[in-house]
Amino acid sequence: MKKQVKSLLVVSLICLLGSCAAPRNVAYFQNAEAIRGMTLQKEQPLRLRPKDKINIIVSSADPMLVSQFNLTAATGSIRSLGSTTTPKTTAGSTSGNGSAHLLAYTVDEQGDINFPVLGKVAVGGRTRQEVAEYIRLRLIDRDLVRDPIVTVEYVNLSVKILGEVNHPGRIDITKDYFTIVDAIADAGDLTINGQRENVMVMREVDGEDQTYVINLCDRQDLLTSPAYYLQQNDVIYVTPNSKRKREAKSAGNVFNQPSIWISLASLLTTITALIIR
Repeated sequence: MKKQVKSLLVVSLICLLGSCAAPRNVAYFQNAEAIRGMTLQKEQPLRLRPKDKINIIVSSADPMLVSQFNLTAATGSIRSLGSTTTPKTTAGSTSGNGSAHLLAYTVDEQGDINFPVLGKVAVGGRTRQEVAEYIRLRLIDRDLVRDPIVTVEYVNLSVKILGEVNHPGRIDITKDYFTIVDAIADAGDLTINGQRENVMVMREVDGEDQTYVINLCDRQDLLTSPAYYLQQNDVIYVTPNSKRKREAKSAGNVFNQPSIWISLASLLTTITALIIR
């Protein structure tokens, strides 16, 4: 009988110590040495799609010459300039009546925008650098501006992040190569209750919904995932762990309370004292 009690005690102690051990599924980017020599995911720059909005700014040595290509509206007199433009405030830009607004171009369903003088410009499927270079060359070829500098900026491109992060919501895309690490950082990191091994990225590909699962603990899995580089309108969902799920139930988190483990430790101490006697 004493042997059985001792065995029970040993098993209980192992379970108790195991519950206090640090989990291995919390630290990011493990197994870093495994990616040496591997072919990683190719960099995927953002490419413009219908309904995306962009700002296009043309500069040169002659500001008056390029003013016709920079669509702005003074405060109080903003108006719609067709289906391909929407207003956006620009910092530091002013007119005689106060601040001015730079009008953004909206990509239509055919992937085009209406650009002053040049007319229809195909931007769908292109990066913003490709759009800037295309417009620059068109302006030179038509002898409209000799030394144009064309800048293209994103206006409304974003992803959404939900679930176990500190600041869920809409994350603006601010650069061409925007990764899931960038999005998580902007969301204030995962909470301790987020499953780092089960982060989902939902994306529309050719009219169909695709879901990718990323393991943030495994650097190799992270860097080789097709969803490492995000695209506009992606949805990221961080799955809650079992602790968070239990907390959603009435008294479901009873075994996570320190008082429970103190009581168990006290019970084990009592059993040990009885065995020694």
